[in-house]
Amino acid sequence: MRLMARMEAEMSEYADGVQGHVRIVANTSAITQFLPEDLSLFTHRYPDIRVALSEQTSERAVQDAVKGLADIAIFSEAVSPQELETFPYRQDRLVVIAPDGHPLSGKKSIRFVDTLGYQHVGLQPGSSLLEQLQSQARELERAISLAIQVTSFDGVRRMVESGLGIAVLPDGAVLPNVAKDRLSVIPLADAWAKRKLLIGVRDAHALTLCARNMLANLTGIQIRTRGKKS
Repeated sequence: MRLMARMEAEMSEYADGVQGHVRIVANTSAITQFLPEDLSLFTHRYPDIRVALSEQTSERAVQDAVKGLADIAIFSEAVSPQELETFPYRQDRLVVIAPDGHPLSGKKSIRFVDTLGYQHVGLQPGSSLLEQLQSQARELERAISLAIQVTSFDGVRRMVESGLGIAVLPDGAVLPNVAKDRLSVIPLADAWAKRKLLIGVRDAHALTLCARNMLANLTGIQIRTRGKKS
């Protein structure tokens, strides 16, 4: 099957133009912060390539790529890539958001442990961000008190604005949309709060030309079929 995939990849280079499709599955952090701009640049350059984008948890993104249900997966480094070939994608930093008037509002920075005495608004079970935060809490022999869980970053922000608790989110998902008169944004001081996002594929050399072009667009790395220089 891998040999057939490579044959398809090589044959795609001889097709007229660059028509085709690319299947991407990505976590919420990548979709919210980085992919809109990256995909806009790609579709402007390759208007005949159809991009199918699916939003999943990091773990599910990896599984979809391993099973061949997606050409490219984008996920948190906190999740095992299994047998996927990985490339660095982007970095983000986690911040705490608190409603106006909250005891934490106005702080310049804060440690995660100091947030655990307050009610949190969290993402849905299975979210890589939630799992990362719960893992950090367990290392501190503490637990996160979740007032409510929602399915999106926007939902988290709205719940915090309503005074239901504080939350930890990536800065890129907060700063462009924050209502400054209603929310405080406080950087997390912990070293692990700076996170990496990875791109994973089953075999970069077996990707179709369209998918390799997308990988190059996202990473800046040019991948050729085997036997050709990179």
